[in-house]
Amino acid sequence: MFALKGLKNWMKPDKVPSAITTFPSTAQIVPEPLGVVLVISAWNYPFLLSIEPVIGAIAAGNAVVLKPSEIAPATSSLFAKLLPEYVDSSCIKVVEGGVTETGALLGQRWDKIFYTGNGNVARVVLAAAAKHLTPVALELGGKCPVIVDSNVDLHVAAKRIAVGKWGCNNGQACIAPDYIITTKAFVTELVDSLKRVLERFYGEDPLQSADLSRIVSISHFKRLTKLIEDKEVATKIQLGGQTDQEQLKIAPTVLVDVPLDTELMTGEIFGPMLPIITVDKIEESIAHINAGAKPLAAYLFTKDKKLQQDFVSNVSAGGMLVNDVALHLTNPHLPFGGVGDSGTGSYHGKFSFDCFTHRKAVLIRGFGGEANARYPPYTAEKQRILRGLIKGSFFALILALLGFPREKR
Repeated sequence: MFALKGLKNWMKPDKVPSAITTFPSTAQIVPEPLGVVLVISAWNYPFLLSIEPVIGAIAAGNAVVLKPSEIAPATSSLFAKLLPEYVDSSCIKVVEGGVTETGALLGQRWDKIFYTGNGNVARVVLAAAAKHLTPVALELGGKCPVIVDSNVDLHVAAKRIAVGKWGCNNGQACIAPDYIITTKAFVTELVDSLKRVLERFYGEDPLQSADLSRIVSISHFKRLTKLIEDKEVATKIQLGGQTDQEQLKIAPTVLVDVPLDTELMTGEIFGPMLPIITVDKIEESIAHINAGAKPLAAYLFTKDKKLQQDFVSNVSAGGMLVNDVALHLTNPHLPFGGVGDSGTGSYHGKFSFDCFTHRKAVLIRGFGGEANARYPPYTAEKQRILRGLIKGSFFALILALLGFPREKR
């Protein structure tokens, strides 16, 4: 509905000023479709992460092939069944399958590829796109940090962190908090508050809670349990850590000061573990974030306006949010996308339209306004007039329009 409401304005050419060097003329930027595009979506939000880029691609006038994730087979089959019933199947297709089918799709020539997922597969997509010089949008992830200052409403902060981490697919979300940074003096209060909030949200036995998402597959379950079975990690667990392989459930798990060289701390967790790093002064947290790869999202909880300004000015991330988690993606007027290792390109709202659009420069002139100085043979006088035009000289424009230097016929 947002796209339908805005599409008329999005499609309008943007009129821009003309330059003195092209006087008289009109100039505009005209949006046009890229052509035929491929959308490869992810499993963690399999409906939203498929339909939203497809809406942008269709709105921009492209033909689209959607490849839903095979790890969410029910949603994939839903798209394969329903989309042909409601849209033009001659220009909007759904291709189901796994690695083989995705590889076959990537071997084709596209006008753009939009991929949501992890960095390893993104490198495969980028390499395939490079063969045809195909532009890409890569919506990836990374280790999204949360700085928690002591100058906060702690109960509200703990609730928002908890729902942003464990309420978002039990941590299986690209914008879910990956780790917290707080001070050594404040960490105990923060952990105690998280304990109280988590018990209120998910009960004394979170593995039995209907509000706690399952881990998507047995392979991901084993990957995550391996992270906390590491001896250097297991001793740092402050709460949680329970697992149930039959239900594919892992309890919310909070850890403090896990060694930074462990696998839990070097790679994106994408699960229910939330390690806390402690520093002496909260200002040190910005340098810690900047020492790593640029995250998809960065979060700060504080009432300190100076710390907030330092955070916004000095931390590079795809997006950021102060005093909450994840909600920035719900604003269709904000772009959603990464930077550096967390991705390239952005979408949501009009940005989805722009993502699949080429902005074409159009300059229109009549047959008047001839400037003899433009044409050979070039003389010193012509060069003076041309230099004046380039510098924006009104006097040079008058001379040019008056036909100086006079053309010999």
